[in-house]
Amino acid sequence: MQLLESVKRSEGKAVAELAEELEMSYMGVKQHCIKLEKMGYVKTRRVPRKEAGRPEKLYCLTEKCEALFPQAGVELTLNVLESVRDLYGEAAPEKLLYHHFQQLGEEWSKSVAKGKSLVERATRLVELRQKEGYFCHCHYDPDSGFVIEEYHHPMEKLFKKYPSAATLEIKVMEKLIGSTVVKELRKSGKGGVVTAYTIATL
Repeated sequence: MQLLESVKRSEGKAVAELAEELEMSYMGVKQHCIKLEKMGYVKTRRVPRKEAGRPEKLYCLTEKCEALFPQAGVELTLNVLESVRDLYGEAAPEKLLYHHFQQLGEEWSKSVAKGKSLVERATRLVELRQKEGYFCHCHYDPDSGFVIEEYHHPMEKLFKKYPSAATLEIKVMEKLIGSTVVKELRKSGKGGVVTAYTIATL
């Protein structure tokens, strides 16, 4: 699971990267990767190297891995929201979602508000999200500033059905952190896509 979680936080990792991160031998990680590939949990793809040489072989997760990561009971939630819409009208699901994120913000503020700086508050928020099944981390980008990068969102299916929920989530994040948050999809250096939340630091 540590290996799968490491790959989940990326758009693909080479055996050498995994060995260094997990503090294991190259051959030990290689054997795990081969076994996981046979079981259908990972697959390989090749990306060109920046320098001359043969393409780099990366291990990526397959769809089979989705069941291993939290999905926040999405199917049940979607069914409930559809029933609420049928019973109480078109605006009812959005009202419920608004109430959910309002409560979530109040609960998380108990921890996030203890952060004395914007960076500390954002870090505390990421730690809370990780506990809820989000795969994300904070880092400083010289080009765009302080960024939260996200590789898995347990409510992704719900957001596709109710885009307004994604907007509500951003508003909660902005209130907790105390700064503007801009969400966008970015291409990673390895050909994948990552969700980035850029936090205004000025």
